[in-house]
Amino acid sequence: MHFPRLPDWLIYAAVVVALLIAAVGRQAHIDAPAAPPPAPEAEGAALGPASPFDPAVVVEVADKTQPGAGTAFSISDSGVWVTARHVVEGCAQAAIVVGPGRGVAAKVTIDPTAETAILTTDGGPPPLPLGLNAGLRRGEQAFHVGFPQGRPGEASSRLLGRENLVVEGRGARTEPVLVWAETGRTDGLKGTLGGLSGAPALDNQGRVIGVTIAEAPRRGRIYTTSPETTARTLAANGGRLPELLGADISADNYGRVADDLRRNLRVAKVVCLTA
Repeated sequence: MHFPRLPDWLIYAAVVVALLIAAVGRQAHIDAPAAPPPAPEAEGAALGPASPFDPAVVVEVADKTQPGAGTAFSISDSGVWVTARHVVEGCAQAAIVVGPGRGVAAKVTIDPTAETAILTTDGGPPPLPLGLNAGLRRGEQAFHVGFPQGRPGEASSRLLGRENLVVEGRGARTEPVLVWAETGRTDGLKGTLGGLSGAPALDNQGRVIGVTIAEAPRRGRIYTTSPETTARTLAANGGRLPELLGADISADNYGRVADDLRRNLRVAKVVCLTA
């Protein structure tokens, strides 16, 4: 029995229709492609506002049992200084060191919502200029001037971004902070930067953009208060915001600039005596 031979055009048409049906059927059931990975925040990008969804770093603060020391810096020649809260909280007496074995008594005012404290003395040196209203960008450099390990020293860093500082124990709270990657320090300075707490974080124009409050040595990280938190602390305590010009600072000269600031007592050691 012989079937009639189909025309070639009919065979081609049937094949094309079958291929179209198969293609449409597969397309109707195909999975959506995976979402692209989030774009990394580029160096130089403007730093966004603080968010409760920023990564968190947890610290526990215990009551003081021994005398301690840190760094403070002048914000008014009438005798107003800024330091880190944990340096002077719980002190029976705080003092600004003005020379070997000599100190000036300081009144302590703690900001209950932030890792910042205000010290008041009878008169003081010229203030450091503040740049708390300047916008920050990821990757920009900062210079931390003070007294690590109780001796004159400094460190440099680059801005990574924001985190939330979660304080447990005394003064429990959560506040936004800036996190920096350490990029340099005083020649010969090994180990902890303890004692640098309270030091000003200066931008490349010599303006204060935050207060140095903590370090994570294993990760090579330095933490500072956020500019908006520091500005709020100063405003709440009647502090002026002197937007003055500072000295240009770079990786090449920050050691010399730091020495001048300490020599003029615009950055000084603060000691805390317990009861």
